[in-house]
Amino acid sequence: MKLAIISHTEHYKTTDGTLVGWGPTITEINKLLQVFDTIYHVAMLHEGEAPKSALPYISDRVVFVSVPALGGRTLKAKSQLIIQAPKVLRIINGVLTQVDWFQFRGPTGIGVYVIPFLVLCVKKPGWFKYAGNWSQERPPLGYKLQRFMMRNQSRTVTINGRWANQPQQCLSFENPCLTDIELVEGAALAQQKSISGSITFCYVGRLEAEKGVERIIQAISGLTESAKKRIQVVHLVGDGRDKRHFESLADQSGVPFIFHGFLSRTDVFEIYKKSQVFLMPTTASEGFPKVIAEAMNYGCLPVVSDISAIGQYITHMETGICLKEVTCSELKVAIEQILQMNIMLYQEIVRNQRRVVKLFSFNHYNKRIKTEIII
Repeated sequence: MKLAIISHTEHYKTTDGTLVGWGPTITEINKLLQVFDTIYHVAMLHEGEAPKSALPYISDRVVFVSVPALGGRTLKAKSQLIIQAPKVLRIINGVLTQVDWFQFRGPTGIGVYVIPFLVLCVKKPGWFKYAGNWSQERPPLGYKLQRFMMRNQSRTVTINGRWANQPQQCLSFENPCLTDIELVEGAALAQQKSISGSITFCYVGRLEAEKGVERIIQAISGLTESAKKRIQVVHLVGDGRDKRHFESLADQSGVPFIFHGFLSRTDVFEIYKKSQVFLMPTTASEGFPKVIAEAMNYGCLPVVSDISAIGQYITHMETGICLKEVTCSELKVAIEQILQMNIMLYQEIVRNQRRVVKLFSFNHYNKRIKTEIII
């Protein structure tokens, strides 16, 4: 059985000519080879140096088919999105003639014309994957349009979270990020974690204000000197155009911050292993960030925003700390709670997380695809 995946996943060529792409998506596709014989991935090939988080495909049973690298906020970028539409659709149509199923991953810029093409012109079975915030009240116009189109067609749509008035074709689906081996390793490590003594914090994601990076630095800067002494280090993994601004703020915080930039999946997991707390006070358009489940797997207590589907998995003081108000002051209060937290409560929260992280395994995801989508 052959599958075509259509996405905006960024791909690059390394100096030795190896094709690599955004790590989480590439890992998911590699694992999907347990379900499909061949996977054609229609996505974007970019120029420039590949980030450390990029990974190669593990098999030649994944066939990469490039479309023009499109997207951006400028008027020129938006015009190119439309100008290149015929070429993008022609490439997609050619791939669809070679497969049995398709999966479209949105929201993404090309979705405004690829979704209607798939709905109106393609007869082959397929499904849509909406990775954003399905319940977002004021999404960007393009996202709003794509969500509307997915709601008003008959094919399956996998979404983050469970919502009132959810259309029948919309299945609540966790995005996979953990192997069975990593689950076993994480369970063993989590049992050994303690919150006594010095504490290590971490964040993984884009270095942007809306993702909560500035709130993290400001909240920690506002702690008392005695509280700051409890913090061994704060790891920030990722990159963004405001990185230097955040570095400047962190230098004045009185707490050691390490800005790692992009890291490989293995190196990110090493950060989780030596951290007790994961911070993500985000206000961005999130579905359920995979990094939360990854961090929880290795015994990190998550301090996260109660937005989109996040609050459906992170129950306050049961599986983590869920911020009702995403402000610097509320985050500071949460960090102070952790610094004063009873060791037994911390360990109980970490134990409670196991039932959540199991939902995010590749094995669980593949089983659901075989029993709930390809039937």
